[in-house]
This record gives sequence, C-alpha cells and structure tokens, in this order.
Amino acid sequence: MSSFSGTATGDTSTADKDRPATHDREGPPEEPARRSIFARLFSTFHVYGVFWYKLHLFGVRNVPPVLYRVLVPLFAFFFFCTLIKIRGAIARNLEAVLGPCTWWETQKRIWRNLLVYSWCLTERYEGLATHRAVTPAHENLPYWEELRNSGTGFVLVTAHLGHWEVGSAFPSDFQDRHVHVVREEEIDQRAQHFFEELVDAKSGGAYSVHFAHRDPNLGTRLLLAVRRGEVVALQGDRPARGGRTEELELFGRPFRMPVGPVAIARTAGVPILPVFVYRDGRLKARTIFREPIRVPKTEDRRADIRSGLESIVRQIEWGIRHRPYQWFCFRDFWEPR
Repeated sequence: MSSFSGTATGDTSTADKDRPATHDREGPPEEPARRSIFARLFSTFHVYGVFWYKLHLFGVRNVPPVLYRVLVPLFAFFFFCTLIKIRGAIARNLEAVLGPCTWWETQKRIWRNLLVYSWCLTERYEGLATHRAVTPAHENLPYWEELRNSGTGFVLVTAHLGHWEVGSAFPSDFQDRHVHVVREEEIDQRAQHFFEELVDAKSGGAYSVHFAHRDPNLGTRLLLAVRRGEVVALQGDRPARGGRTEELELFGRPFRMPVGPVAIARTAGVPILPVFVYRDGRLKARTIFREPIRVPKTEDRRADIRSGLESIVRQIEWGIRHRPYQWFCFRDFWEPR
C-alpha cells in the first residue's frame, strides 16, 4: 500500500538566518515495515514492498476496468483482514475526528477508509500508466485565479486526502506552472525506484519531485522556485523525519506541524493556497480551494510562523472533517488512549 507522501521540510535557514530555534525531532514514529523482522526478511512481499506496486500496475494495465468493481473491494478486504496494526491506527485516528463508537462501527470505519484508499490507489495507477485519468471538478476556483493572475509563485498545501496528487499537478496541467512536489521516499528502495520511473515517464517535465532526505539545501531550492513564480506543493498533515516542527493541536490533541510551508511562504512573501482533492466517484474528483493564507512578516518571526501554522491546522481540520474516510494516514498520530 504505497503512499505518495509528500511532506514539508522546507528549512530555509540559508536565506532566513534570523530564525529562532524551533523544535527539532527525529521524525514520526516509524512505520511497522521499518522495524519488523518480517519486513527485513521478506521485504519484496511486505505490504510496502515492490511486489504489490508491480502487481497493482499489472492489474491496471491488463485487467478490464469492468472487473475493478469486484477486484478492488476484494483486495481491500484482503488488506482489511491482514493489516492488523494499520487497522488499529486507522481506528484511533478516526476516533479523534468522529468520536468514540462501538466495535462494529469501528470496523465499518476502517473498511470504508481502506476501500476508498484502494480505489484512489487504483485510479492513481490508471493516471500514471494508461490513457485513463481522474477528471476533477473545482470549487472556489476564484481563489486559484487570484493567485494565477498575480504572476507570483505560491505554496500549495494539502493533506493525505483522496486524490491529493491531482491537486498537486493542477497548476502545471492548466496554466503551464512548474510545480515542485516534495515527498518522502518509499520504505522499500526497489519500490521507490519503480515509482520514480513511473512519475518521471508521466510528468514530461511539467513538475519536479523532490525527496526530503536527498538534498540538504532543499529548502533554499524551494524558496528560489517560488520567487521565480513557480509552485511548491507540500503536505501539511505529516512532518518529515528530521524536519523542523512546532507543536499545535489537531482535533484537540497535540500535533507536530511541519514548519516548512510557512517558513518558505513568509521568507518569499508569497501566499499559501490550501487545496483538498476528494474522490467523487469512478475516475472523478472534486478539488476544493480554500481561502489563501497570508503569513505575517513582523519582527517576531516565531509568532509569524505559529500564526501561519495555526491557519493551516484549521484548514486541515476542515479538510479531514469534510470527508474523514478519505484521510489516508496509516500510522498512529497519537498515542493510544
């Protein structure tokens, strides 16, 4: 179950040297595959292993789409039955959003989440490897047009919701805007290489994919990109390992927010555009733009950063509450209660 998990590192220290210290961290809790013996011994066939990537792609390329309505739920059910730790994480994360419920209702929540994720993953491969692609409808398009007409770059921030990759590619698809997408590497390096080849073949140079751990000067590169009028697309709901964070609250619980998106926007003097892309049916998506966030730039840099982060958290909460079963986070955000 791959996760195109773009995250914000965005350390702009070389361009913004007056930054007061923020919280450093070693990163989020490791995924089960990072530490399990099974993953090390049988990584190819682990849930994060390259076997499942290739199998999914093979099915998308060779199985008639009419059969997807049977096969997609079948594979979702297989993972529902086998991914015990991930099921627990989904249940606890959704409890924070939806509140406590009975055991049976919890199972239904997990099932709905895994089923829609399976569909989104399938349709992602269709977009990467076939002539079929997700068609987005748009809400609040004037927010996008405002930034397009300004001629300046901006930071596009989203969350691991629905067809979020459609939102990341939107500027390049519609307005010839070069987009820089920041993501973390896959756990299985063979899966990483496999997915990189797919993305490179499909993008045709319309957007660049950056990996959070490969370039120590990534924050500076992204800063220069937005200053050139380009778009930087980042995930706001999951800090990168080793990234700089500030602690806020998400759904009333402590949550470490990646500083990167706000630091870049403040230093460059550009807005942040929240966007959420939900699956809306077979090969359909709904892109919802939210009001742009303007990060203040006063003498108190840390207060400015925190103000911008609080605005992003409110947008992320709105995005998750809008369609909670399309929030794809398969690790515990919070310690089990």
